[in-house]
Amino acid sequence: MNLFPYYALVGGSTQGIGRAIAEALAAQGATITLLARDAERLREVAAMLPTPAGQRHNFIAADFTAPEILAATVRAYLSSSGTRFDILVNNTGGPPGGPILEATPDDFRAAFEQHLVANHLLAQAVVPAMQQAGFGRIINIISTSVKVPLPGLGVSNTIRGAVASWAKTLANELGPQGITVNNVLPGATLTKRHTSLIDKKVAQTGQSTEAIEAEMLKLIPARRFGLAEEVAAAVVFLASPAADYITGTSVPVDGGRTGSL
Repeated sequence: MNLFPYYALVGGSTQGIGRAIAEALAAQGATITLLARDAERLREVAAMLPTPAGQRHNFIAADFTAPEILAATVRAYLSSSGTRFDILVNNTGGPPGGPILEATPDDFRAAFEQHLVANHLLAQAVVPAMQQAGFGRIINIISTSVKVPLPGLGVSNTIRGAVASWAKTLANELGPQGITVNNVLPGATLTKRHTSLIDKKVAQTGQSTEAIEAEMLKLIPARRFGLAEEVAAAVVFLASPAADYITGTSVPVDGGRTGSL
């Protein structure tokens, strides 16, 4: 499966799941524009991406915590480069954990801006070119919490659900124009966020890392944590022409942990 000559904008792509997605799409021939806030790190990652079709990758440095500036920066890039994006992967770091009753209004506002508003403004920036081409892929990296809320992730559960509903609405509107909108829901995946959540539980409970991981693994039928590359594989499929008839859905990549169909 070769995606070339498609162009992909991949958020949060200097590490973890975002980087794995950028690498996987590039390996299939897509031309990647990385999107994150650390310009130096973006430059390093862009230089290391695969180039099987001789493509030249690029990057945009912008912060998801300032959605209007983020979108304006992307629009300026599109205007100055004369390029387009056929694939948009919305991905950024999750909100901090904690009980929902302890969350402040500002916690919700910040997460809403960073996730839903940023996703929306990026979609507005790239969809016109997709509409003109009659083809497009918008893929949102969310969480299995949109199916079953996760303990200790009150703000995240709330905002992820809002993003999923936004995506379903957008899929319904864009479907007739050849543009699909889907969500990929990573489960417990070996990333820095995974490690930070475990570290927080260690601090809160006094249990060892090994004990906490063992309890988590009991809930996963596959009996292991996922890899970022496994999430990326699902994204590559949904971005491909093979997934042309799949839209408005959420695909868990969680080893079977989610307790619903």
